Amino acid sequence: MATEAGYRTGHYTSPHLQAVEERLSIDGRPISPARLGDLLARFVDLEPTYFEALTVAAFLWFAEEEIDLAVIEVGLGGRLDATNLCEPILSLITSISLEHQEFLGDTLAAIAKEKAGVFRPGRPALVWIEEEEPAGAVRSVAAALGTDLHFAAGLVRIEPGETDWKGQRVHLTTALTTPAHSYDLRIALLGAHQQRNLALAVLAAETLAAGGFPRLDADAIVRGAAACRWPGRLEAVELPGGRHLLFDAAHNAEGAAALAGFLAPLGRPVDLLFGVLTDKAAGEMLGLLAPYARSLILTTPPSPRAQDPAALVPLVPPSLPSIVVEPDPERALDRLLALEGEVAVVCGSIYLVGALSGALRTRVSPA
Repeated sequence: MATEAGYRTGHYTSPHLQAVEERLSIDGRPISPARLGDLLARFVDLEPTYFEALTVAAFLWFAEEEIDLAVIEVGLGGRLDATNLCEPILSLITSISLEHQEFLGDTLAAIAKEKAGVFRPGRPALVWIEEEEPAGAVRSVAAALGTDLHFAAGLVRIEPGETDWKGQRVHLTTALTTPAHSYDLRIALLGAHQQRNLALAVLAAETLAAGGFPRLDADAIVRGAAACRWPGRLEAVELPGGRHLLFDAAHNAEGAAALAGFLAPLGRPVDLLFGVLTDKAAGEMLGLLAPYARSLILTTPPSPRAQDPAALVPLVPPSLPSIVVEPDPERALDRLLALEGEVAVVCGSIYLVGALSGALRTRVSPA
């Protein structure tokens, strides 16, 4: 949205799907390998961690390119995250779930408090948190700091429109400013959870427009929503014969629930290719997805932290009739495509989705 408004906009996110340069971009264009290498060479002797190095490189690049605005995603939590070196003019928190508990705490309130570490005194913050426990935690942090906190769910009305494999229409009415604003938006992102993310982004754009970025108007919001792409997140690839392969980076229980919510109204079972890391709640994820699958292929994500797929078999609900263990992910993809179902899904790990979305190009020619 900021790019469509004409602001030179940096974007820093993690992890990447296929190439590390994806993590750093300006106006949608990733950094070149040569430029990234030059930036890293300046401080690699200081022995930063991998994430610290990329964060510093991003901040250096954005400064040298004199961008107008940066959209920064934290890596883990918020309070102690390397990205928290910056001084945000607006802080956003999406939904809270139990993840990375060994670092962030074992309750929703504890995790929410860590995430609220991105709040700043006298600056606005928008959060999409509806459960009282984490809401109370961020409210306490905001009160102590003097942060201008807003709960987004109470500031917007979402009216879903028609959905197809290419995206969905959403009508939003916001009440953050006076008078209220209405938007008819088309996005290429699928899933009800993206309606909430879209609403949060629109409220953020309105907040920035009122705080010094006036070109972030309704037209920029509409154009930006339509232009947004987020590979590997309920990304539908059309296959020959009208079949569809869905890549989704759901790698925790909350992500699996969002994926299940998309699969439920399809009205037909899918073929599922699943691989997961050892620190994820694989049993809970499989329990959420199994009701919508007619077959399951278990494989190994390309990561040293990958879970042995054979160890997942006891976690699969007994209602799932067909289970295959294929440790090699590319052979697993071949087996998935050979099933010839109407809808196939690859999920469980961002690493798996990144590897197989690239490998797909050598298997089929998408329509």
